[in-house]
Amino acid sequence: MNPDKLKETFSIFGEIKTRMSLKGIIAISGRPGIFKVVAQGKNNVIVESMLDKKRFPAYASERISTLEDISVFTYEEDVKLTDVFKTMQDKYQGSKAISHKEDMPVLEKELRSFLPNYDENRVYTSDIRKLFQWYNLLHDANLLVDDSQETETASTDKKEAKEVKAPKAEKKKAPTPGKDVVAKAPKSASVKKAAPVKTGSSRGK
Repeated sequence: MNPDKLKETFSIFGEIKTRMSLKGIIAISGRPGIFKVVAQGKNNVIVESMLDKKRFPAYASERISTLEDISVFTYEEDVKLTDVFKTMQDKYQGSKAISHKEDMPVLEKELRSFLPNYDENRVYTSDIRKLFQWYNLLHDANLLVDDSQETETASTDKKEAKEVKAPKAEKKKAPTPGKDVVAKAPKSASVKKAAPVKTGSSRGK
């Protein structure tokens, strides 16, 4: 994906910064909902819609953004979308948010309840609907897990893996104290004496 294209996609996006654990979840301009990347080809990625589970190729020419790289415009510093979702998760105590199909005054009031300083001039009504729709889609897919939970799960898995140890090899019994242990030397091969070698002539002796 071209990083320059990621900055252009939605008016809800502020400065792009990588964050939390929504890896592989993307939004494609002009297509409803969000998508999960399931495979990568030479010039495209295969994505699965989180609305109807249909799969299709998405090309680099399309305006694509990863959810973990998105921020929401506010009157102060832009807020990462993942942080907004975490705030929503706390507000709704792990339950779903209100439907994105609610009347706009209802959605705007709800958004102000957990992000009171959002920039009303740069966050459009269509963006607000996307925010609530995406949150509910992620909730239904059990993907609203923050970094700390993932790290804790990974640490637990490693700890459990360490606890599964290989069986210990049997130790040889040590000799009983007080008994002499004599190592038998290997028998040496017997060497026959060679007969004396006669040299010179024996005449005249």
